[in-house]
Amino acid sequence: MPTARDVSRPALIALSAVGAVGAAAAAWGIGVERHLFTVRWHELAVLPAGARPLRILHVSDAHMAPWQRRKQRWIAGLAELEPDLVINTGDNLGHVEGLRGLRAAFDPLRGVPGFFVHGSNDHVAPSPRNPFKYFAGPSKAKSLQTAEPLDTQALDGYLTDDLGWHDLNNAAASADAAGHRIAAFGVSDAHRDWDRLDLLPDLVSGVRGRGPAPDLTLGVTHAPYRRVLDGFTSLGADLILGGHTHGGQVRIPGSPAALVANCDIPLRQARGLSTWRHDGRVVPLNVSAGLGHSIYAPVRFACRPEASMIVLTPRP
Repeated sequence: MPTARDVSRPALIALSAVGAVGAAAAAWGIGVERHLFTVRWHELAVLPAGARPLRILHVSDAHMAPWQRRKQRWIAGLAELEPDLVINTGDNLGHVEGLRGLRAAFDPLRGVPGFFVHGSNDHVAPSPRNPFKYFAGPSKAKSLQTAEPLDTQALDGYLTDDLGWHDLNNAAASADAAGHRIAAFGVSDAHRDWDRLDLLPDLVSGVRGRGPAPDLTLGVTHAPYRRVLDGFTSLGADLILGGHTHGGQVRIPGSPAALVANCDIPLRQARGLSTWRHDGRVVPLNVSAGLGHSIYAPVRFACRPEASMIVLTPRP
């Protein structure tokens, strides 16, 4: 008859094996994968027939701290891809001195047309959180009065005055890129309920009414909440771009769905290119897994940090 000691030995071995696998996964995610930056390439036929291709660089969630020089060098190298347009979907800052790191990262993109929106970490610094709470649903936003403020004005001055990008926080604008006239509209961070979708119809009509008809209309958001995606689709976006989710940040290898998204987007659409259907329209949606992470959660597992290069081509 087996003794309690005989029964417990296999259990201890199994427990030790699980612990070893967990430790190895943590070491990989913290020490290796969060530095394995990659470019995710997509091609979409959405431009007018006969138009020349348009290369869109989509960056998001840099969460930059000044000491993150490896990330700064990698982002700076994206200029070598020769994008025609840059879309920045927010959460650029991850530290009160993060703008120093952003300058090193984004300066090589100076002069490339672009659009940007804010995430909450463009206004307030990150704070420690219990990561398991994300499984209970989107995180609760802490009061702005208790959070450490960031210099949003300096950030916006750099993005608009130095880089020449257009601010789309509850706004609309147009730009010329690679021979195309591009109309774009966006909202501020929907995770904080800063989005003002009610303002956009008149703003979008105003942009479309100035000059020739746009070849492309973009909808830009930080947090891809369903209400925002529905609103953008109804407003006639040809392509919607978002961030915020970090792709789940920690995923099960090989799984098509994220474990969490920190918003109400379907988990299968928390990273990469998919389509959004609403109001009788089907619109391409790109959700970037982002370039960084909170300084209080320095890990990536089965979800490499990324930028997206979206090559738009003419419709058949």
